[in-house]
Amino acid sequence: MRWHRLTFVGLLVALSVGATACSRGTMSTTTTSAATATSTSSSSPVLPVAKRGVVTIQMATVGDPGNPSVGVWQVFKTVGTSGAGVTLPPNNGTGIYKNCASAPSSAPSCLTVGGVKDTYGIGEFEITVSQYVTFLNTVDPDGKNLRQLYEDHMNPTVWPKYGSVGYSSGAAFGKHYSVAYPEWAQKPFNFGDFRRGAEFVNSLFNGTVLSKTSSTSGGFKYVTYKVRLSPKTERGMYDMNTETPTRTASTGFVLPSNDEWVKAAYYDPKHGGTDSYWVYPTGPFDPPNPSKLNPTTGDVVNAGTQPLATYNPNDPNSSVDTPGSPAGAAPTWCPSQAGPTCNDLPSDFPPGLDLEKNFMGNVSTVGQAKTPSPWGAYDMGGNVVEHTDSLAPQPPGYNFVRDWRYYHGGVANAPAYQVAIYGFGYFPGDPQIGRVYPWMGFRVGVIGDLK
Repeated sequence: MRWHRLTFVGLLVALSVGATACSRGTMSTTTTSAATATSTSSSSPVLPVAKRGVVTIQMATVGDPGNPSVGVWQVFKTVGTSGAGVTLPPNNGTGIYKNCASAPSSAPSCLTVGGVKDTYGIGEFEITVSQYVTFLNTVDPDGKNLRQLYEDHMNPTVWPKYGSVGYSSGAAFGKHYSVAYPEWAQKPFNFGDFRRGAEFVNSLFNGTVLSKTSSTSGGFKYVTYKVRLSPKTERGMYDMNTETPTRTASTGFVLPSNDEWVKAAYYDPKHGGTDSYWVYPTGPFDPPNPSKLNPTTGDVVNAGTQPLATYNPNDPNSSVDTPGSPAGAAPTWCPSQAGPTCNDLPSDFPPGLDLEKNFMGNVSTVGQAKTPSPWGAYDMGGNVVEHTDSLAPQPPGYNFVRDWRYYHGGVANAPAYQVAIYGFGYFPGDPQIGRVYPWMGFRVGVIGDLK
């Protein structure tokens, strides 16, 4: 059955890697610009014009251009295996080496990561549900969903616990999509994949920058962009009509590359950690404490327990937990509006699926864990695993052609080794697969001198 194949991809390969209050400053918000109707002549009908939504995205500035890369021990699961498919660095090691030539021969594989030649920006937070809904109503105002930017498992009537985006076929032009419940507005968009992320970026890339504001907070530098989105998503930074879209410009909004993401999450400009890299985006050596969430809102209630991340320190699907992981369980919540349907699964899922084992954790409000990366970005460990635009080799166990991409950061139901620098994941460029994995998102970046 096709669903079973997708489940193995979503729940096993994906597991290879793996807030309304915020820790500081300005929370990313969304608004909607005024609509404009035009007519080509006095006798022509007035056609509807899409309302171009406006999003505000704060970018952490990642400096120290030309920083050194490192070799990293790659941890991943092979399809169909349990804990035995995970090989952690030996002797509680960091899995970080000056280069891959220095990595032990016992390493499953070594990847050179983290070196970036230019200064760039990366989202302080993950793209939120509210921002994604603004995007949907801008680029798909008639609600036809021709590019699969929405699918039914995002809907709370289909999946009560994880459905974050509502849809109404009978709604007015430009209003077919909505935030499912208020509690979801500032949660990370949780049904992402590379193509949805790339089309969001294209909407930014083709949009209009209304303002650009620099600021500092907590010793970090930020640039805040207010952008009126464009309905054009097929071409921009990425040409989505090609089989393997890659960057087409040296300046503009992007999905971070694997190196850009790793540097923003783990590279310490003060040169702490191992060869200037932290093991976790929350600290140089020790796994973070797990978040605890309000059971009906998803707000973090233990932010005073630092460092902190929304992840599960104990893997229910594996006998292998990261050595030194703190005690705790998967942080979770369910909207109060779901009522007794909270544990219901979508009707197209196979009967007998173990919800408690396979779908435990849930995402927290962005930024509320309050632990920054070395550059001032939040939630780079746990919450949703984040897609990059870097092509990856086909992982072990697969023999079909598809454009695989790296992703990183673990998820709400991921153990600590998936949050670590060595927890690399691979995901195919296929929006269908995200349907069974409600912890996939993205954050955006910016390269070059964007005016």
